[in-house]
Amino acid sequence: MLLKESLLTFIRCFGETVLIGSEAVLAIFRGRIRRKLVFQQIYEIGYRSQVVVVVTGSFTGAVFTAQTFFQFSNLNMESAVGPVVAVAMCRELGPVLAGLMVAGRVGAAMSAELGTMAVTQQIDALRALAVQPVDYLVVPRALAMLFSMPFLVGESIFFGISSSFVVAAQVLNVSSTYYLENMRRFTDGVDILMGITKGLVFGVLIVFISCQRGLAAKGGAVGVGCATTQSVVISSLAILITNFFLTMGLNVIFPTG
Repeated sequence: MLLKESLLTFIRCFGETVLIGSEAVLAIFRGRIRRKLVFQQIYEIGYRSQVVVVVTGSFTGAVFTAQTFFQFSNLNMESAVGPVVAVAMCRELGPVLAGLMVAGRVGAAMSAELGTMAVTQQIDALRALAVQPVDYLVVPRALAMLFSMPFLVGESIFFGISSSFVVAAQVLNVSSTYYLENMRRFTDGVDILMGITKGLVFGVLIVFISCQRGLAAKGGAVGVGCATTQSVVISSLAILITNFFLTMGLNVIFPTG
């Protein structure tokens, strides 16, 4: 019985998310874009997420470098630390970590804000004023997310590789020349393009899942809290599951090496 209810809830949420996404895409193509709101959301989503993304990327790159060095040093492959960390940051760690951080910081805020508007009937008030909630609330957030995610993923990758170089060259005494040369040989723009592509997909998932959970919130403050929690959990799971299929598909399009 519980499994059946969970399955029905998942199907309903998935359908509502697809519907909101479709309405947002139609609104964008019809030119119903409020530029002032888009810029405000770029500030909230892109600018204010930089610190958490940079810190996460930097320390992940540093830790991954140390662990890779400890294992590779047993095989006398210390010079391979650079390309391994660089490829991993570009193709996997950078976009996934940036996506999870944005889901936790921005997705939760979106659901809480829209959920509060829903339970206080502000969404109904918008409809009474002939303003479509999707046009006014979802479209600016979706455009801002699509604009911000490539930069956030790029920052995560850049600072992850930079911290990796510092740890490898200054702490673990890996030759900086070999590190940079091997990284240059085995890492190229395709790896960065793969990371940016994943970041865009994750951004779409975060914004539409978070908005759907917020707009569907019911039951006062408790309902808003549940919607916020669900948006973070569902967005995070969606990122991790989707990442597997993106990895398999994009590696066919952009093979390593």
